[in-house]
Amino acid sequence: MEKAKVYFTKEISEEALVKMYKSLNHELKGKVAVKVHSGEKGNQNYLRPEFMKELIFYVNGTIVECNTAYDGARDKTDKHLELLKEHEWSKYYNVDIMDNEGDIVLDIPNGKVIKKNYVGKNLMNYDSMLVLSHFKGHPMGGFGGALKQLSIGIASSHGKRYIHCAGKEDGSYDDMFKTNQIMFLESMADAASSVTNHFKDNIVYINVMCNMSVDCDCCAVAEDPCMKDIGILASLDPVAIDKACIDLVKQSNDPGKDHLLERINSRHGEHTIEAAEELGIGTTDYELINID
Repeated sequence: MEKAKVYFTKEISEEALVKMYKSLNHELKGKVAVKVHSGEKGNQNYLRPEFMKELIFYVNGTIVECNTAYDGARDKTDKHLELLKEHEWSKYYNVDIMDNEGDIVLDIPNGKVIKKNYVGKNLMNYDSMLVLSHFKGHPMGGFGGALKQLSIGIASSHGKRYIHCAGKEDGSYDDMFKTNQIMFLESMADAASSVTNHFKDNIVYINVMCNMSVDCDCCAVAEDPCMKDIGILASLDPVAIDKACIDLVKQSNDPGKDHLLERINSRHGEHTIEAAEELGIGTTDYELINID
């Protein structure tokens, strides 16, 4: 497999987002789903909707989310829509809670742990997808980037619990926190592969490395960022873009990187990347291309 191309700029702006998308020379066609993390109520670190305006308008995208598997402001559609309004997503864009009317199954015949993935039913309404991720830490996965968006992000509420419980159909809320960590990470990689296989070439990835806390945007009470902003990355390869983000953290001179890397390493976070590469949805062998 030839090296994946990952484009990088230190500039973090609305204009830079569009520039990075254009650098891929890969136009998303038809009805475009834009997967973002809309931010849990109380979270201070999530990427704000106005920051994405130029790019989302450029691709004529619809903001897509699914309900969560834990109590909070996003576990039921009515509350989730209210929060999307409060966070001003619906002020600027059409929004779609994809599992509002249930879910469908994507098969994963070669899955390491799970052989199916429950995703929001409305995923079938889209021809292509822009995975627009905020790169940061995560309490369970170690880090959140493109692969987490593809897996947990697009899974229905039931699907999220199914992944967290490594394929246990009747897994409880408590079971999500008792699953073998490696099996959980490999279940995420399995689920991510089902979405990439569904969209095939009609999917692109942009990771924004700013507001990098050890906690995810799903945390209502999250730590403040521990590192200075690094930049924006774009790729057609979800494995390569997440690997490049982690490498940029490791190569940074920012002393705050130790805190973030401790979170990633203590959760064996890079194993998700390794498992996804073994599933054939991308490669860790990449070329980082600077865009001025």
